Amino acid sequence: MASGTPATALLTRNGVPHTLHPYAHDPRAESFGEEAAAALGVDPARIFKTLIASVDGRLTCGVVPVARRLDLKALAAAVGGKRAELAEPAAAARATGYVVGGISPLGQKARLPVVVDASASDWATVFVSAGRRGLQLELTPADLVAAAAARLAPIATG
Repeated sequence: MASGTPATALLTRNGVPHTLHPYAHDPRAESFGEEAAAALGVDPARIFKTLIASVDGRLTCGVVPVARRLDLKALAAAVGGKRAELAEPAAAARATGYVVGGISPLGQKARLPVVVDASASDWATVFVSAGRRGLQLELTPADLVAAAAARLAPIATG
């Protein structure tokens, strides 16, 4: 399947209902999430970006609305850590197996702890990267949390 990614394979294998939303990715786009929101005509608060941070030296995945920023202190606290900083893009790509701008919280190469911002629960469905630029997947917040073995916590700011 042309749209198959480790994320979509995981959802299909586990029978998790989801909808794929492809769009034409512009390589000049500066914000992948905002590009997806505009291309799909979806409220940016419903599209979640996946950011990889190092919490006390351990890579951790934070999933927050594209219209907001990741609160690194809140992410660290959510996983029982003290200090967090964004990971280098190359380290994020190596650990997840995805290209930056197409990192999905699902089907990552390494099993990273995943924290989804609590605002996801405000929506019937949310959008996250399906594992490549120009492809979003839509699913319920509960299915996202279950499929990613994630926890919900208030980790977004701004």
